[in-house]
Amino acid sequence: MQLDVNTLFSLLLIQALMLAIMLPALMGWRAVSMAARFVQAAAVLQSLGWAGIVLAGQWPGRWVYAAALLFLSAGFSALWWALQAWVGQRPGRWLMQGLPMALPLLYIAGYDYPALRTLWANGVLAVQLGLICLALAWPAKNLERSSRRWRVLLLLALLAVAALTAWRAILGLQSGDPAMELHSSHPLNITAAVLSHIALLACAMSVLVAWRAETETALKRLAQTDAQTGLCNRRAFSARSVDMISMARRHNEPLAVMKLDLDNFKAINIQHGEAAGDQAIALFGSCLQEQMRLGDLAARVGGQEFAVVMARCEAQGPQALDLRMRAALAERAPKELGFAISFSAGWAKLRPGDRSIEDLMPRAVAALYAAKEAGKGQLMAEPGIEE
Repeated sequence: MQLDVNTLFSLLLIQALMLAIMLPALMGWRAVSMAARFVQAAAVLQSLGWAGIVLAGQWPGRWVYAAALLFLSAGFSALWWALQAWVGQRPGRWLMQGLPMALPLLYIAGYDYPALRTLWANGVLAVQLGLICLALAWPAKNLERSSRRWRVLLLLALLAVAALTAWRAILGLQSGDPAMELHSSHPLNITAAVLSHIALLACAMSVLVAWRAETETALKRLAQTDAQTGLCNRRAFSARSVDMISMARRHNEPLAVMKLDLDNFKAINIQHGEAAGDQAIALFGSCLQEQMRLGDLAARVGGQEFAVVMARCEAQGPQALDLRMRAALAERAPKELGFAISFSAGWAKLRPGDRSIEDLMPRAVAALYAAKEAGKGQLMAEPGIEE
């Protein structure tokens, strides 16, 4: 079977257009992540680029080719930015920003020199494809093993296209052969078109798998996070504290649990309104997240109630956190809320018979109630602890 390069380009355009239509239909186009938006933009830009390539076969000219290259290059950059969101920061930021703008200008400037324009067009696209391949191959931390599959699939497909594109740039510079014109029936052009079909299909499959994994991770995070403060919710707090307590018991290390409660919260709602009360809770959660130690676990466990599990913590730990929290609230609350807020707190330490957070929390709550009864705005320890 003899393949015609113009037919292959037309089929590529149809495939890219279908991808540009189907991705927003599957992902949605409003409540989507930044990575999904970049992927959708990449599909649209690629379809515009292949439309320009198809039109250039009928009406060749520097401006049509330049526009096609602009859209193709911008599409590669958009895909690279999507990978940034999915797999982390990668090298090549400035190149990916500048090359889509530089490529059409370079192509137009060298249009009267076939070897030079072939070098510019294919060389720049090869560099962009290489950066995308580097982003896929670059080690990524804190990613599930399943992410390797779509990364490897996309890497192999794009690596073949990148190598062929670079080869085409080198051959065009060396020979200046008219057969290297994009719409000629040169075997290299046929191979490049076929590989582009495969790469576009691999890209579609890979981004859908990546988007699904991102969505599942976001749903898990939402199920474990308090939306108002960004801290753990009560369920996640109970589950994660199990490992911390087990570790402390195994290695015979000290551990403490603090229970914190905003003072006069009902009065805040009455005097300043419920919106101000919500802002006070959010501010308290923000301060707690900033002031707790790395490795501690903080959560919102009730309306205006918070808790912290402090690993490797002696008696000075809760006292230090209490002082940091009061200083942070004294600085931020008047500026951000327009009024001061305070809290009471109680804490308990891990004892030999404690097996879960449910064993420690009642003693921390009892200490909290003692702080409330003693006049609020202070920290108290469970009975029997020498502060």
